[in-house]
Amino acid sequence: MPLASIPSPSQGVWYLGPIPIRAYALCIVLGVVVAVILTERRWRARGGDPGTITDLAVWAVPFGLVGGRLYHVITDWQLYFGPDAPNEPIEALFIWNGGLGVWGAIALGGVGVWIGCRRRGISLTAVADAAAPGIVIAQGIGRLGNYFNQELFGGPTDLPWGLEIDPGRPGTVPGVLTYHPTFLYEMLWDFAVGFTLIWLGRRFDLRHGRLFALYVAGYTAGRFWIEGMRVDPAHEILGLRLNQWTSIVIFVGALVYFWLWRGSTAEESLGVATGPAGPEADREESDGGDGRDEPDGEPGTVRSAAAEGRGDGDGGAVPEREAGRR
Repeated sequence: MPLASIPSPSQGVWYLGPIPIRAYALCIVLGVVVAVILTERRWRARGGDPGTITDLAVWAVPFGLVGGRLYHVITDWQLYFGPDAPNEPIEALFIWNGGLGVWGAIALGGVGVWIGCRRRGISLTAVADAAAPGIVIAQGIGRLGNYFNQELFGGPTDLPWGLEIDPGRPGTVPGVLTYHPTFLYEMLWDFAVGFTLIWLGRRFDLRHGRLFALYVAGYTAGRFWIEGMRVDPAHEILGLRLNQWTSIVIFVGALVYFWLWRGSTAEESLGVATGPAGPEADREESDGGDGRDEPDGEPGTVRSAAAEGRGDGDGGAVPEREAGRR
């Protein structure tokens, strides 16, 4: 046993009367709250309407949870189905026991955001760029749930930050008590990627999903090597775990997208309200406007974020632009 180590929590569930309070679920919820708050702040700084991100989260969160669980169950179906499955089939629905695949969560969560964006008439890529730092920071917070569940750890180690795991857990070695805390490695990596994205958003004018592409590339690069350290059972192809192959494919796709959209000048709608109820109401009245509403679906004009002295979500200047459709 090393001289120093990280003890695992003695429990991951507490009871408020008959109601179980699970640490894993709390970490997921905390991550979602942080992501929404940070993304809302960045969206408003770009000139978007307040409350937009909160409304989109109503679509993104349930879609993301379903997608994350589906990916986990599909790729680890042997845990729930078959004669030798360690869990009952009904436990495939027990999301609070752990098991959310980030690939499925982002993919199906993105579908939910797309639906919300279509309903509000705003750009999906603009939302994605605003959300990128918050998403990866939320992923890091969510990794704390794996700590409470004593899961997704790495191989044996005698380093001072080795993680103590109860004997008998899947992946443990008889006689070994401390393992690489891969949850901690990924958490720190996610935080580093998130703060780097915030800096890049301030330093460069990355739009049309390019900042989101950098998030994807940064996350998958770290996930590849951290995944290789894990010892929990997983499907392997040519000596690499399935999630490592997924990381490679998505990493390449993100870089290709980032390159193809370089120099794009296409407009991105932020869905800023216009008309008598919007930010132009006072100016229309002072200019002697007739006060008539535009027909639904007709594009309006709003003041740019630059003209109002607002930044791009991280403090950078935003070039003057026309607003999109309502």
